[in-house]
This record gives sequence, C-alpha cells and structure tokens, in this order.
Amino acid sequence: MNNNGKIERHTIAVLIDNEAGALARVVGMFAGRGYNIESLTVAEIDVSEHTSRITVVTSGTPEVLEQIKAQIARVVSVHKVVDWTIDKPGIEREMALIKVAGTGDKRVEALRIADSFRARPVDTTHTSFVFEITGAPSKLDSFIDLMRPLGLVEVSRTGVAAISRGPEAM
Repeated sequence: MNNNGKIERHTIAVLIDNEAGALARVVGMFAGRGYNIESLTVAEIDVSEHTSRITVVTSGTPEVLEQIKAQIARVVSVHKVVDWTIDKPGIEREMALIKVAGTGDKRVEALRIADSFRARPVDTTHTSFVFEITGAPSKLDSFIDLMRPLGLVEVSRTGVAAISRGPEAM
C-alpha cells in the first residue's frame, strides 16, 4: 500500500450541473461506498451556465482518495474534479459563528482571545457573545478549543471553501 496506508485529509472541488438530484448523486456515491464527508459546501457559481461547485473535505488512504475522485468523475452531470490537496495548491477558508456565555473575568478573556484571532462579536448580551471568525479550518479549531473553558455554548460552521492560487480557473 502506498504511504503505508496512512490516512490523509483532502479537499476536493467538483464542478457540476446545477440541476435537481445532482448533489444527491455525488453525496450518495460517498454514502453508498461508506466514505465519510467531513465538510460539504455547495453553491451555484455560474447562473448562465447553470453550474455549481461542490467542495468536499474527506479522508482516506491515497488509494481510497483516488477511488473517490474517479467515482465522482463518473457521476452524471459532473464536469470536472480537482483535488486541491495534490493537483493544485489551494487556499482554504471557513467561517464560523461561535456562541460563548460568561461573565466577569471569563467574559474579558473571551474578548481578548477573540481580538487576537480577529474574531468579531456580531451579537452581544450581558451574559453572552456570538463571534464571527473566518480563516483556515485549523485556526477555527484552535479558537473553539480556547473558548471551551470560557463558556462555549454552540458552534455553527460553514464548511470549507477552497480555490487555487494563481490566475488559472479550476
């Protein structure tokens, strides 16, 4: 086995027709073969062409990841599959809303940490904050971990959006 069967995390972008059932076919391929989806985002990217872009974060051995990409490419209405992790160096970003409840020193500490992470309070009450934070998924993970002892209540994440570096399109 390549890489001694090491599990890798990959971000895969799929250009697909924006039509009923297209997303379900791609997601169904994952479910039908027992592959896990760690993050999934989808949105129409070209109204005139009726195309959408699906960004999937998944994990597996290099062999499994190659299988996933090949099987996605065979799905009806898929135009292109790009693995940002190995095909083209890419930029990944994610947004999260994070609710933290606390008073006194914990409240002050939550604000201090939020400021250092460039997280923005978008809702404030006397006993809680909702912070908006954008960045690499690892940055969001770190911020969430630091908020846990300060009164983390709830987290809502968008999932990863990714794009390649340089002037070329997907």
